[in-house]
Amino acid sequence: MTEQREELRDTQVIVDLDKIEENMKLISRMAGTEISVMAVIKANGYGHGAVSIAPTLMKCGVKYLAVATLTEALELREIFPSYPLFILGYTPDRLLHHVVEKNITQTVFSLEQAQLLGSLAKGLNKPARVHIKVDTGFHRLGKEPSAAYADEICKICAVEHVEVEGIFSHLALVNEEENEKQYQTFCNFIEVLEHRGCEFKYKHIADSIATVDYPRYRMNMVRPGALIYGMRGFHIGFLPVQQALTFRTAIAQLHTVPKGEGVSYDYLWKASRNSIVATLPFGYADGYPRNLRDKGYVIVNGIKAPIVGVICMDQCMADVTDVPNVAVGMEAIIYGNGQDGSMTIEEAAKLAGTNKNDIIARIPARPPRKYISKNRF
Repeated sequence: MTEQREELRDTQVIVDLDKIEENMKLISRMAGTEISVMAVIKANGYGHGAVSIAPTLMKCGVKYLAVATLTEALELREIFPSYPLFILGYTPDRLLHHVVEKNITQTVFSLEQAQLLGSLAKGLNKPARVHIKVDTGFHRLGKEPSAAYADEICKICAVEHVEVEGIFSHLALVNEEENEKQYQTFCNFIEVLEHRGCEFKYKHIADSIATVDYPRYRMNMVRPGALIYGMRGFHIGFLPVQQALTFRTAIAQLHTVPKGEGVSYDYLWKASRNSIVATLPFGYADGYPRNLRDKGYVIVNGIKAPIVGVICMDQCMADVTDVPNVAVGMEAIIYGNGQDGSMTIEEAAKLAGTNKNDIIARIPARPPRKYISKNRF
């Protein structure tokens, strides 16, 4: 008999693991058997819960689970002691010992860090595995292709106890012309390095968008992130991924608000008619954009209920006057798949003036995650 966990909060993030698995299979099939997949689960798996979704991705055979920071990697390593982990970001020198001790693959772009990793690896009698970052125009991490950087990379490749497994870059995604310029710059630089005897098992530049839109940019490894969770940022190609996340809550209280009376701070919304206003137990501390005041909405009993008044830290209000048989405890869908009229992540991003990744990544750990799957009991 399966133990049922008590749900301690009505405001929840529901994650459909089957959709994540289906999305991952679509990505892998599109990439083909010759291309390895590095699944990006930084920012707590884009808000979906990195530790909880990792087994699904591992089951799909991804080569790496990639994160942005050492803390994210260590959280995963505690649960998954041997699965390949990759840190996309910078790790300070003083913390590099964790990388070697825990068998985590690290991004590097300096000889000094490579030498430090080599020294740490020697002391532990194990290799330090790295991928070298090349800045082809994004100007975030890595160094620009040059004769000096080529010399430095050749020296990195010669550091004892350091395994240079891969080399990578990131597109700025300005337009097709700039994408091609970056890609060619990267390929040309790799050719120079290989001519000098450097070898790289993995070469990668394609994120979610490039993976779909630019097949030849896939090289022999791709780094899907948002795509795994059903976020469609592509414009040229197409992949029928599905949103895996639903954000929901339940009505906490109902108020009868006479025409002309205000709601929430500063009374920035006033009832234009005699209204019924629901208090919903979620707010901007749950990651809901505060600027969705008078733009956002929830779905209650199949009806669109506009968010009204200033959104509070822990609560907000919705006009449910037109919802039939509205009652306390009735479910309200904050973000859904859109098929029931609910606001999708993409729609929320447009209304908030941001992008979809920002919307899902900003949902903190505070709303409990609930994982659903036909294969879980």
